Amino acid sequence: MAHEINENIIKQIAHLAKLTVTDEEIAYYLPQIQKVLSHFSELNDLDTNNIEPLITPVDLKGYLRSDIVEKVISTDELLQTAPDKVGALFKVPPVI
Repeated sequence: MAHEINENIIKQIAHLAKLTVTDEEIAYYLPQIQKVLSHFSELNDLDTNNIEPLITPVDLKGYLRSDIVEKVISTDELLQTAPDKVGALFKVPPVI
């Protein structure tokens, strides 16, 4: 690993994150954090030269329909369904 994690680093990170950690919590979590980071450091040994970066881990396809106008509703037809209207506009309650 490039940098070993220790109690001081955990305290500094906790301070930056505005978290309060006790010495007991640091003692409990420090070996676990070290173990996780050591697993991540193993990734540095992998040869990734011929692997293209991914945007997402699964192949997504765009399922978009064609943008085809099927039926046009006139303003008058649309306003017939309105519970209240003013001229050619819908009347709605005021929003505060």
